[in-house]
Order: sequence, then structure tokens, then C-alpha cells
Amino acid sequence: MGQKLGDMLKSGQDNPVGTGYSFVEDTELLVKTDEEAANDLTTLLIKVFNRNMTLQKSPLYIVAESYGGKFAVTLGLSALKAIEAGKLKLKLGGIALGDTWISPEDFVDFYNFLLDSGMDPVSLTASELSQQIAIKRYSRYLNSFRSTPGGEGDLDSLMNGEIKKKLKIIPRDVSWGGQADLVFTALEGDFMKPRINEVDELLAKGVNVTVYNGQLDVICSTKGTEAWVEKLKWDGIKTFLDMKRTPIYCGDEKITKGYTKSYKNLHFYWILGAGHFVSQLL
Repeated sequence: MGQKLGDMLKSGQDNPVGTGYSFVEDTELLVKTDEEAANDLTTLLIKVFNRNMTLQKSPLYIVAESYGGKFAVTLGLSALKAIEAGKLKLKLGGIALGDTWISPEDFVDFYNFLLDSGMDPVSLTASELSQQIAIKRYSRYLNSFRSTPGGEGDLDSLMNGEIKKKLKIIPRDVSWGGQADLVFTALEGDFMKPRINEVDELLAKGVNVTVYNGQLDVICSTKGTEAWVEKLKWDGIKTFLDMKRTPIYCGDEKITKGYTKSYKNLHFYWILGAGHFVSQLL
């Protein structure tokens, strides 16, 4: 269970601490909530952007995938708060959420459908499932995904081999993603908490929010993503939901590759022929 989310966490940048090449010497320093992770990264942004005028001239876009979506929206709000308080010299350009774990219960509903269809009727709703059951089902599908051909790759060997040698600053006893399981354990209490309200706050503040999903994703399904988007309380959501989708083509080929629709600062893309890691195809 821990390894599964750990794999998701260590596949991105070094956030929160304990993922990627980052590490702690005292495990009590590992963050326990998405907000704590956002506060840490906001502190880093302050250190990096406030002393670099060139960076300050370019808007920052926060792009996240999978569990990273929860970090993206909490970071966006944390950064905005720091900007408004004059502590962070930064222009937030927007946030992109790709196949993100924003509303676990909506994805668990989809797992129920997949697990129970053709056998027993769906007898449980997501709200009735305990956290343990939800995580078990989530892990089962992530494990199935990773067991498919090409699902695992040799990224660990690359990052802990040639890349680590090239960087020349990673301590010998630190391995890439070596504390990922510890990070998962520390964040376990936040794993099933939704971040829909945070997306609402970002939209209300005028931040551009782009949502995209691979139609073949089983981990964070498009059906689940559509479900949490429909729960938004943003004042433009009704108009957005009533709009028709526009097909997307590649080049001169009139073969539909996806669909999109936008209203004000909310944008949604349905990507055909892609799964959980759709961002790697873009």
C-alpha cells in the first residue's frame, strides 16, 4: 500500500520532503498534510523567486499529475496567500490538473463499478467505504496498472545510477525515492481527503485552472473527474456544465483525438487513447 503511493510521489519533483532525492534525518519532520507540504514549497518559492527578478517577470504554472493534484491546489492557495501578504514576489499563471486524485470518493465509486459489475450489484457507495477499503481498492488497480508491459520501466536504476553520478551532490547513503514509503505513512491521514473546495477557491480568485484526463485512466478515471467537477460551487459552473464539448484534431487529420470546453478560467480536456500518465504524451 505504501509503496504504491510512494511510487506516485517519487515520480515527480522533490515535494513533499522525503520524495525524489530530498530526505529528512528526523522522520518527525515529514509532513502529515497536503497543507504542510504546500507551506514547505511556498517557503522554497519565496527563497528562489524573491531574489531573482528574471523569474519574477515570468508567470509560474503549477502542473500536477495523480496525487500531485492535491499538492498543486494547496500550493496554489498557499502561494496566493503569500503573494497577497507581500511575502512572495511571484505571478501565478495557472494550475493544470492531469488525472489528479482531487476527490478520492468519486474515483472509489468507479472502482466499485469495475470490481462489481458482472458479479454482484454495486452495494456500497464511496461515502460508506472505510478509508482502508478505499485504499486497498485503489492500490489494487494501481498494482494492476504497474504490472502491465511497460508499466514499471527502469527509472529507479537510472535515477540512482547515472543521474545521481552526474549531479555530484547527492549523499552516498541517499537513494532517489528511498523515503517514499515513509512519506506515504506520514500522509496517510490526508490520503482520502478531497480538495474540491480548494479548486473552488482558486477559481473564485480568478486563477486559470485546467483539468485534463486520459479516457483510459482506471486510477483517476474521467468519470470520477467529471463527478468532482460537477460538485464545484464556483459561480460559472452551471454555464460550464451546460456547454457542449469541442472535438480536438491533430494537424490536418480529421480523426478526433480528444474534446475540450472552457468557460472563463476553467478549462477541461478529454484525451482519447491515453491513460493515467497522459501528461507524458502531451
